[in-house]
Amino acid sequence: MYNIPKPYPYPYWVNTQMYNMYPYLFWGNAQMYNMYPHKTPIYKRPFTKLKDYGSEPFVVNIDEATEQNNTFRTALWTGDNLQVTLMSINVGDDIGLEVHPTGDQFIRIEEGEGLVKMGDSKDNLDFQRKISDDYAIMIPAGKWHNVINTGNKPLKLYAIYAPPEHPRDTVHKTKADAESAESNYRY
Repeated sequence: MYNIPKPYPYPYWVNTQMYNMYPYLFWGNAQMYNMYPHKTPIYKRPFTKLKDYGSEPFVVNIDEATEQNNTFRTALWTGDNLQVTLMSINVGDDIGLEVHPTGDQFIRIEEGEGLVKMGDSKDNLDFQRKISDDYAIMIPAGKWHNVINTGNKPLKLYAIYAPPEHPRDTVHKTKADAESAESNYRY
């Protein structure tokens, strides 16, 4: 009988434009600016300055830092009992055959494809496995080992040494730099 207007329209929600943050979380800013130059991100994530943060407390997105690294080896954190280094191995190159007699090593592959070889002597590398994104390699003390990039892009990885293997603030831009810096240290 009476037409009383309702205070809220039915249904009780209003369609409003929502900002899609998804592309900004998973794409780099460069891709976003190229693909959507008219959009500017609300949140711009800063890159991590790649340097040795010493034995101070430190938190980092290790995946982003590893993929950001373009040097052969950069020490990211060196403590008294542990060291974290970032590495980028060029296509067709390798880390180099080595052994750490007194310490274990952990390597995680963040990007790329490769082959890991290990053995009890440098002439007998009887353990071989293919590796790619998200693979982890545990190397016991005294095992000879090498990681070879067999893919078509740089192999990005980080290595954890216990105890530290390289001097604090180590940065080797190329494999040749690393070999010349370590030429006086032979096994």
